[in-house]
Amino acid sequence: MTLREMSVHGRRDALKMLAAAPLCGLLSGAHQPAAGRPNVLFILADDLGFADLSIYGRPDYETPRLDRLAREGVLLTNAYANSCVCSPTRFALITGRYQYRFRGGAEEPLRGSTEFGLQPDVETLPGQFLRAGYATGLIGKWHLGLPPHFSPLRSGYQRFFGTLGGAIDYFTHKDDNGNEGLYDGERLVERNGYLTDLLVGECKTWLREYRRSGQPFFLSLHPTAPHWPWEAPGDEALSRTLRQLVNFDGGSLRTYARMMTHLDSAVGEVLDELERQGLAENTIVVFTSDNGGERFSHMWPLSGEKGDLLEGGIRVPAIVRWPAAISAVGTRDQVAITMDWAPTLLDAAGIEGRMEFDGRSILAALQGAAPGPRNLFWRMKGRSQAAVRSGHWKYLRIGENEYLFDLAQDERERANRAQAELATFAMLKAMYRAWERTMPPIPEDASAYTTSGAHDPTRN
Repeated sequence: MTLREMSVHGRRDALKMLAAAPLCGLLSGAHQPAAGRPNVLFILADDLGFADLSIYGRPDYETPRLDRLAREGVLLTNAYANSCVCSPTRFALITGRYQYRFRGGAEEPLRGSTEFGLQPDVETLPGQFLRAGYATGLIGKWHLGLPPHFSPLRSGYQRFFGTLGGAIDYFTHKDDNGNEGLYDGERLVERNGYLTDLLVGECKTWLREYRRSGQPFFLSLHPTAPHWPWEAPGDEALSRTLRQLVNFDGGSLRTYARMMTHLDSAVGEVLDELERQGLAENTIVVFTSDNGGERFSHMWPLSGEKGDLLEGGIRVPAIVRWPAAISAVGTRDQVAITMDWAPTLLDAAGIEGRMEFDGRSILAALQGAAPGPRNLFWRMKGRSQAAVRSGHWKYLRIGENEYLFDLAQDERERANRAQAELATFAMLKAMYRAWERTMPPIPEDASAYTTSGAHDPTRN
């Protein structure tokens, strides 16, 4: 059953039915993979909305390969991105910490800046795997600063192929200044083809090479889809420079559907390669997104989009499959956030590492343990936003307006409970103030991301 069938059974009933898979066969410990050290394939989509997969509720197209991945593993219903925009979330993913701790993690990094990027001396998730004897690679989007100051190859990845910036055209591979934007390592390269296909081809080649080496691997596949420019396979004749598309020109629901169904097929190709190489059983596959979607995304029943701290801007799909150690499939209500993936994956691999974490391992919850309590915090310079999630309560500030939402009853964030629940409202505000005092201020020269519309959660 898919979440899309909510119209018949009700959303919560659908989630309960998905979660009804048996919990037998769980391993007793977090460090007991069945066949040695696990491999990791971490797939991070770009600007994918909470309900953009059919298993999460997308009504106008199907994503059968990702739906199958969810049926074979665990589907999270309360997964969050560390930010409602791309680059800060990627800081949190690679460091396991709140991105605000790093000058480069402030909103979106300045192009060519010597400060707004991931410093090579920062301990990283791929760096820990590399030190533990894993082969490491990033294929796709980096967006954590540009050479000569910053690079995937200076932050724990042995191999990189993709784009170093925020986006490139799917066909010309040019950035928003009209410059070439496709890299092999730190060297610009020219390749013909649709960008998603090029990335998948490199990923499959990488898997074949490292299967022969016998090393365990940590592979990040970060496609740029479905980030703008909204171009699907076959649209090469319509491809224009990205400079025009920065203003959100173009696109359609039909084009978005074609992009997404192609992304689904492309991920399926990589999963098929894992099977062919005999790697699927002991490979942890994670699929998620860096933030909420944009104009063509489906976020129902959430409101808001990329750039908002409303649920639609920060809640994301998340799927985990690891047949060797997670035999109980279904949904998990555990509240989780991007920075949790680093401690979770290191925990699963039994790697102690040298990193400090703001995130925490959710491996036990993935393996069937009861959800643990979480307090999560966000802030955005753009439109002066702040948010806290604690239990089922959420505090939200947009400019001078403040809200309190009961997400257990009101995922759409329409009923402001601030006056009805004064004690809870005051407590979450105090929690936010205390947390913010532990974070560096947002630099004045940080680039503030703003959306085209000012969403008000009390209005439709």
